[in-house]
Amino acid sequence: MLALTGDFEKSARMSGISGRTLRRWAANAAGPQQRTCGAKFEPYGDEVRGKAMEMARKGASCRGIAEALGIGSPDVVRYWLKGGGTKGARMSGRARTPEGDEPAYAGFEGGLEERIRQLELENDILRGAVDLLKAGSLGSMSNMEKTALINKLRLESDRPLRELTDSLRISKSSYEYCRAKLRAKDKHAQLRIDIRRIFDGAGGTRGYRYVHNELREGGVVVSEKVVRRLMAEEGCKVAYLKRKRRYNSYKGEISDAPPNLVRRNFHADAPNKLWLTDITEFKLPSEEKAYLSPVIDCYDGLVVAWRIGRRPSAALANGSLEDACGTLSPGQHPVCHSDRGCHYRWPGWIGICEGNGLTRSMSKKGCSPDNSACEGFFGRLKNEFFYYRDWDGVTVDSFMELLNEYIVFYNERRKKQSLGWMSPRQYRSSKGLVA
Repeated sequence: MLALTGDFEKSARMSGISGRTLRRWAANAAGPQQRTCGAKFEPYGDEVRGKAMEMARKGASCRGIAEALGIGSPDVVRYWLKGGGTKGARMSGRARTPEGDEPAYAGFEGGLEERIRQLELENDILRGAVDLLKAGSLGSMSNMEKTALINKLRLESDRPLRELTDSLRISKSSYEYCRAKLRAKDKHAQLRIDIRRIFDGAGGTRGYRYVHNELREGGVVVSEKVVRRLMAEEGCKVAYLKRKRRYNSYKGEISDAPPNLVRRNFHADAPNKLWLTDITEFKLPSEEKAYLSPVIDCYDGLVVAWRIGRRPSAALANGSLEDACGTLSPGQHPVCHSDRGCHYRWPGWIGICEGNGLTRSMSKKGCSPDNSACEGFFGRLKNEFFYYRDWDGVTVDSFMELLNEYIVFYNERRKKQSLGWMSPRQYRSSKGLVA
């Protein structure tokens, strides 16, 4: 037949028929077990599929099945075993590979024993993901994470690789590629250790900029982007707890309120020009409470003075202000900004301000952004010192001592990026403002 030995297009023109028809004739003449070069693949019949499935159940390999039945490629057999082709040809007892976050047994058509095996596999995968990767769902895992999980499961069980890759929805080639990368020496191995040490040493409350500065001061030259990426890979993530503000000292317009002189400009070019104050509450598991009343200098964030007590009384607010006024040099008369709490409108507070030449300033009613710099201090303090710690069994007196120690640490040793990675006291020393 001319179509078997010559050019298909030339033969078609000479015969007056389409090249596609000639190719089909050529494929049929060669038989269903062979493929003529350039011819369209002719599907195998149900009988061949059935024999392939039966041999697969007996443990034959895809290549062995293909050679025994004269199938053109082992990939055809693999395609059938995955459920390709006609619906009835799916190998009994094998789950379809699901998509997205669908469980591995979704759509399973096998027997009870095989279903139990698939459920056990799903359970192993989820346990491994939580233990090893802390992933929220299988769909959120990267191929590198899936590879690490497969390696872990292979060490802990005798499950075949194909079963694990199918259930985790990662191809064999992607798994081998990621496994090779995991086996390669990590050039950042020591850097990861240093990052974890610095992050844990700060109580898990400081971000990548702080960690990068600590590394730089230790002589490690690395970019901020690398530090941020490695911190993410190591799970070094600062947790921020958002809570509704509970304590409110507003008791109505009990006296005339001074104007807002600050207008959210919380900057000062010298110490003791602009002070901020407020009161915040700490509630312990014992239902006991402690209150902090600080006076903060906007020049560098130094806590000029503070009082800690069991009640948010006028004495608490007045005491911190009197202590702050005791640090003033002759001729210094700062603006003292607060919210509209009752403590800052009583005669005692007003008398202290007038006696020391302080200029009062107040936020608008119910507008926390007008005193956001002080609120920001409270947020950092609680996130680094109070939240995510177990305070069970701690008395109020012990808590107040620890809080006092933290504020001393904040002034003396807590580094701030805005101050060139110095603490407020170190910054003032560098400027020659303290002895």
